[in-house]
Amino acid sequence: MSLPLYLAQRFCSMMAFQMRSVAIGWHVYAVTSSPLDLGLVGLSQFVPMLILSPFAGQLVDRVDRKKVLLWTLTIDAGLSLTLFWLANSPQLPVTLIYGCLMVAGAARPFAATAGQSLLPSLVPVVKFPKAVAWNATTWQIAGVLGPTVGGVLYASFGAPSVYLICAVLTVFALLFISRVTPGTQRYDRNPVSLNSYLSGIRFILEKRIILGAISLDLFAVLLGGAMALLPIYAKDILHAGPTGLGFLRAAPGIGAAITGLLLARFPVKKNTGSVMLVCVALFGVFTVAFGLSTHFILSTVCLFLMGAVDLVSVVIRSMMIQLMTPDEMRGRVSAVNHVFIGTSNELGEFESGVTAAWLGTVPAVVLGGLGTLVVVSLWTWRFPEFRRFDSIEATSA
Repeated sequence: MSLPLYLAQRFCSMMAFQMRSVAIGWHVYAVTSSPLDLGLVGLSQFVPMLILSPFAGQLVDRVDRKKVLLWTLTIDAGLSLTLFWLANSPQLPVTLIYGCLMVAGAARPFAATAGQSLLPSLVPVVKFPKAVAWNATTWQIAGVLGPTVGGVLYASFGAPSVYLICAVLTVFALLFISRVTPGTQRYDRNPVSLNSYLSGIRFILEKRIILGAISLDLFAVLLGGAMALLPIYAKDILHAGPTGLGFLRAAPGIGAAITGLLLARFPVKKNTGSVMLVCVALFGVFTVAFGLSTHFILSTVCLFLMGAVDLVSVVIRSMMIQLMTPDEMRGRVSAVNHVFIGTSNELGEFESGVTAAWLGTVPAVVLGGLGTLVVVSLWTWRFPEFRRFDSIEATSA
């Protein structure tokens, strides 16, 4: 019963995150009309995540991971209520939104690291690949509904309604995770030290297969940060409005959710490394196509396909990290993964905002997709052991 409750918590928290992201993105661009300010939305979350992720890994390897999730969800609910209060103010300074996002960025590495490290204790090892696929599918279904609901609510009732519902959803997530009963977990009892602090980085550097998977996703996400510029596409290029923005943000989630259901039934068991390389390359191709598109339906299809192929690489990377890492180190390794992958989303948004301000929106997206293809070529050459990697289950810790 713990896994369904865990997935319900993930669904509610992701719904809240996506709805809030739509509201914040549209509001910031409506007030400032600046691509750079949209990039700052990502940067304001990236900085605290980068600083605090290593500390999150140390904490999660030493205390109850369920309690860490409870505390971070409580902070997230309070943040949504704060944004609700600020949105009802007559003149809302954009700087206050950035302040709220910094708090969200500070909490996210603890929530992400605890959540990733908790999942393996909820199912037997033989069922873990399917659990990862269901986890990703649940996350992506919420990613489909969240932007759509957030965009419709924003267009109909304004930002305060979005923030209030986000707070309610987070409270539900709190209730679900409070009823989860994890299995036996091993914790690191060694004193906190510099050696312990660096052990997660050292483990990844020694496991070149994991290093290849994490770094590949890092640069693909960093260069392919088209999602940050969706408000510009929705308003100025596709002329779709806030409701259209919600559908555009939902499209990758739809593709990912469908792919996740297929992976839950037919997990990738052979040629794992090659499959991931191909999917990341396709992500770059579809990013270029989206960047050049001026038609709403074609743009939506491109985003759908981007989400589909990205989900495959996400599931493969997650299984590699969790099954090839000892339980007592999962927090620190997950924290390093979060620094490389989780924070790269925000840094990628900032990079896209800066590039769009310098070169224009379309060139920024197209160059990002082409850069992803270059990265895949380099990683195919530099990580031959990753390219040849076959089965994940056979190498579990």
